[in-house]
Amino acid sequence: MLDQLADEGCLWLLLTGGEPFIRRDFLDIYTYAKKKGLLVSVFTNGTMITPRIADYLADWRPFNIEITLYGSTQNTYERVTGVSGSFKRCMEGIELLLERNLSLKLKSVIMTLNDHELWDMKAFSEGLGVDFRFDAELNIRLDGGKGPAEFRLSPRDVVELDRADEKRMEGWREFEAMFGGKPPKTDSLYQCGAGIGTFHIDSTGNLSACMMAREPNYDLSQGTVHLAWVDFLPGVLEQKWKSDSPCKLCELNAMCTQCPGMAYIEHGDQETPVDYLCQIAHLRAEALTLA
Repeated sequence: MLDQLADEGCLWLLLTGGEPFIRRDFLDIYTYAKKKGLLVSVFTNGTMITPRIADYLADWRPFNIEITLYGSTQNTYERVTGVSGSFKRCMEGIELLLERNLSLKLKSVIMTLNDHELWDMKAFSEGLGVDFRFDAELNIRLDGGKGPAEFRLSPRDVVELDRADEKRMEGWREFEAMFGGKPPKTDSLYQCGAGIGTFHIDSTGNLSACMMAREPNYDLSQGTVHLAWVDFLPGVLEQKWKSDSPCKLCELNAMCTQCPGMAYIEHGDQETPVDYLCQIAHLRAEALTLA
């Protein structure tokens, strides 16, 4: 697959999971991608970074590494992960990478279990001289399992976190200025960059338009990256709205993270509005008006 990606002119490659370092042959895959000339980023939880791995990455430097924080204290972090000792291992992994001056960013998924430590995580990151970002819109499982929804912040609390971060609010203002105030110009189901400049390949070799939109997909064991790029993905992007979903003509689309992938995992189809995201979009638009 890496040979085919390089032959098609792919430049950027993100290796993520799950946890990519679980693979015993991860460094072999990583090195091969580097030798093909790909600019490789790695998303990890940092708990499996050892001195040997850190030394290797220092020799074969990635474009970027991002580590997810689940809390600023051991109690909160391990309440989220459910793994004893994971906080200490994460902190050690961060230290090992920084000692080798590797390009590192930190981030977090904010939920009811760790929202009280958000700003402490941000301060910790800034104290290290490392960029930090967060996402407070928690997804349910890709198989439709609703379990994660139990830990979602309320829509109002999500937007309050937006308002508490001026840089984040400025980003929403800029996005609204570019894309807001009017419904999409076309009747295409996909309104983002999925399948145009990016696509996703899962651990079994299925290629799809993005990480969230896993259906439809293309089995690379039965075909090639070239055919997926020139035949399959254009077909995905040609999909039109089949229903009178209110999302189709919504003027708040710039404030909303609703997409075919999110709709599919929530409802089993690509067009039904995700009420949770809809509420956030309306509150976000209101916040921008008040700001």
